Amino acid sequence: MTTPTPKATREYLKPPATEVGIVGWLHGNLFNTWYNSVLTVLVLLLLWQFIPPFFNWAFVDSVWNTPADVCYETDGACWSIIPQNISFILFGFFPDGQQWRPILAMLLLLGMVFYSKDRKHWKRSLGIYWLIGLIVMATLMYGGLFGMPVVETSQWSGLPLTFLLALFGMVGAYPLGVLLALGRQSRMPAIKSLCVIYIELIRGVPLISLLFMSSVMFPLFLPEGVTIDKVLRAQVAIILFTAAYIAEVVRGGLQAMPRGQFEAADSLGLTYNQTMRLIILPQALKIVIPPTVGILLSAFKDTSLVVIIALYDVLKTTKVTLSNPKWAGFSTEAYIFLAVLYFICCYAMSSYSRKLEKELHTGH
Repeated sequence: MTTPTPKATREYLKPPATEVGIVGWLHGNLFNTWYNSVLTVLVLLLLWQFIPPFFNWAFVDSVWNTPADVCYETDGACWSIIPQNISFILFGFFPDGQQWRPILAMLLLLGMVFYSKDRKHWKRSLGIYWLIGLIVMATLMYGGLFGMPVVETSQWSGLPLTFLLALFGMVGAYPLGVLLALGRQSRMPAIKSLCVIYIELIRGVPLISLLFMSSVMFPLFLPEGVTIDKVLRAQVAIILFTAAYIAEVVRGGLQAMPRGQFEAADSLGLTYNQTMRLIILPQALKIVIPPTVGILLSAFKDTSLVVIIALYDVLKTTKVTLSNPKWAGFSTEAYIFLAVLYFICCYAMSSYSRKLEKELHTGH
């Protein structure tokens, strides 16, 4: 039988008010030293100078769905540029009356991505679902069947083009990057040299130069009368560029594997392919998830560079909207909208990567 703690003792053992609750958190994180207290006060003053004026500009004095001439009469933000031009910003030159097709295609694409997030669905049937989904997407975007008029890829623009270049760029670059990393680790001099030359050459030039080469120089080497779609050429350039960076990240993961893993595989009589497929790669790819996601996020944002080869992604369609004299003075609102759009997409990818990393973490 335990003796009850006297009230005076309980009061003595009770932590001070400055160590618990909100007060404790503020004292421990923001006001724990004199210089942290000074910095906290200065930041609060800066926020007080910035947030109220921005709130008034963005919400109180703003207009949301009015003609352009009304925007010049207000002191706030003109968010009307978005709803008044949303069709062109999102879908660009896709024909009017047919924009339901890219909407369905993007919904199908996002649905397949969302379905594939669950590791329970990582089965052989998932590949069949993706194949069927891609065929349906291509039919919706290009047309020519079921009474849908043909829409050439030169008219694919806006957000669908951004999503297509980003998604298929990531999907194509990842396995190529893994193969390049394995090739650079190979004991075969010819394969290793080719992989090293490719990786260092691609990493030594900016993506913009590859896009220029794919758009301007590459067609010069094709036989007369043979052409390759510009969107496809840009897609290949993005894949080749991203794969070189993924290869180096994966190579770092391979080098982090303890030698004992390889020796254990040899003792079991596993071949090189079995060792890599069953033991080494699953562990190496798991530990390089954070840097790999960083590269994929950069690849997603770098799709905006296709504007230099006259492909109208969502950034280019926004710039075209701003070239209209009626909306020329409201670029801040348009670019804030784009920033929010890119942030949502990037945050969704990084959030899923953290979830996947937690699921794959086995501990020690």
